Amino acid sequence: MKVSVILSFLVISSFNAAFAQNAYFKLGQQAFFDGDFKSAVSHLEKSCIIDSTNASALWMLGYSYYHSENYKKSIQAYNKVIAIKPADGSAYYYRARAKSYLAKDNQLSDADREKNLLGAIVDFTKAIAIDPNDTQNNTKFYQNRAIAYREYGEFKLQANTHFYDKNRGINSLKASINDFQKVLTDNPNRTDISSLMETVKTKLTVATTTSARH
Repeated sequence: MKVSVILSFLVISSFNAAFAQNAYFKLGQQAFFDGDFKSAVSHLEKSCIIDSTNASALWMLGYSYYHSENYKKSIQAYNKVIAIKPADGSAYYYRARAKSYLAKDNQLSDADREKNLLGAIVDFTKAIAIDPNDTQNNTKFYQNRAIAYREYGEFKLQANTHFYDKNRGINSLKASINDFQKVLTDNPNRTDISSLMETVKTKLTVATTTSARH
């Protein structure tokens, strides 16, 4: 085969691939904005197979998986987004949310539950650190990290389990209260946050006045 023919074939193949990627991306993007996350996943998966470096497509795919309750795949998609854009706070945030929901899966082992709860806390912390002056987003980040701390604290305070650790459980509940307080400082009228914080304070009081499991 002549070199000119080979080059022409490569150019046409590249063009066709780019066209297909763009078509799938546009269809996925439209479904995404329409809130049709099942269709968005279908199109964006194809788009990302053709071009695995499109951070926008991967971000929307992760979000669509998240809203389709496929948390494992959402985490995988956001892993790829973060590899491409390590300063994308929203990717850390939604990866954390996916880990938090995955930790609620009753089929998970306790080891995997702890891994996901800790992973969520770490990701929320990274999201906050990327832009500590972003008050609007950080209110949401602190609120969700507070919930993750509370859930991790409750997990570590489960009696008669291999993962019981009273000190870590108590410290996690304290961290939860601190984060809820940060939200209230900027949003003093958030009665829902006040209620959540009081619940954690009650759990903390019980934990600190209860003897160890043995």
